[in-house]
Amino acid sequence: MTSPRIVVFGATGFTGGLIVEALLSIGVRPLLAGRDRARLDALAATLPAEVPTAVADARRPESVRRVVRPGDVLVSAVGPFVRMGDAAVSAVTEAGAVYLDTCGEPMFIKRVFQRYGPAAATRGAALVTAFGYDYVPGNLAASLALRKAGAEAVRVDVGYFLSGNVARRASAGTRASMLGVALDPMYGFREGRIVREHGRTRVFHTGGRRRHGVSVGASEHFTLPPAHRGLREVNVYLGWFGGLGRAAGLLARSAPVIAALPGAKRATENMADRLLRSADRAHPAGRPLSSQVVAEAYDARGRLIASAELDGGDPYDFTGRVVAWAAATALAGGVRGKGALGPVDAFGLDPLVEGCAEAGFTAQENG
Repeated sequence: MTSPRIVVFGATGFTGGLIVEALLSIGVRPLLAGRDRARLDALAATLPAEVPTAVADARRPESVRRVVRPGDVLVSAVGPFVRMGDAAVSAVTEAGAVYLDTCGEPMFIKRVFQRYGPAAATRGAALVTAFGYDYVPGNLAASLALRKAGAEAVRVDVGYFLSGNVARRASAGTRASMLGVALDPMYGFREGRIVREHGRTRVFHTGGRRRHGVSVGASEHFTLPPAHRGLREVNVYLGWFGGLGRAAGLLARSAPVIAALPGAKRATENMADRLLRSADRAHPAGRPLSSQVVAEAYDARGRLIASAELDGGDPYDFTGRVVAWAAATALAGGVRGKGALGPVDAFGLDPLVEGCAEAGFTAQENG
């Protein structure tokens, strides 16, 4: 009987390469999987330890199914996920394995929870989507704030803020994913249910500064309410736009109108494809970013009753390290549950605090 493995699908991409490096640094030798045999062999030749490789192409689902075995932990870094993520999720579900991905795309996250989650639970598989900078820190910060707030909390707001040149730092894969979902519908969680929304904005006061955020669909909308039954509203905001936050919100509100124009969606997908064809494993330009993630819990009267903050460094470095931690933890002891899971569901709150600290994000609770 063969032993379970960690499979890094999309290992030759930028984020996949970071995950491979982080796994090797903690003594784990993963199976490298990707669609290009030559690139896989070239990557393997540069690594300090011998690692196996396998060809798997998201556009040929059967090739992905051949790679995944029961008990394996598959990490997918193949995007845009909305268009190329289904093969990995389906393969893991059929095998009864464990799935982690680095997705930040709202509609794919929603798809994992609503479409694939029930089937995975039946087959004994565990699906943990959005397990990277998008959206582990917000899940953790919100869970800490809600634990502090207790049963009084009915609403939680999460804000993600970056300091540094975000535009220059974004990798080709990140830009392709952002383009690919720019015109997709967004969602929030209100009155106890997932609702469609676009371009909501708010201002956070943190670190002595006013920080503008634009609402985005995220995993927190699916993971937090089941764990905190009193929650009626969950909001997640990206504060990557600095003083352009209001303008970004206006653009987001206009997305449904733009998406209705003939050829608009196809045009953004074509641009994303061109970015992917030009992608390589070179580190994005610019200095590393620093990050702060804030969660605020409110009671039924709208009073802030508890908050938590996470401070960390570069999102790409964090993603590589936290995914490696999660994959190694899942391989050694499994995850806590089946079906579509959030980070806290899968690993537990206190272990996740420790795992994020090891990956470079430290927590502070207030309230």
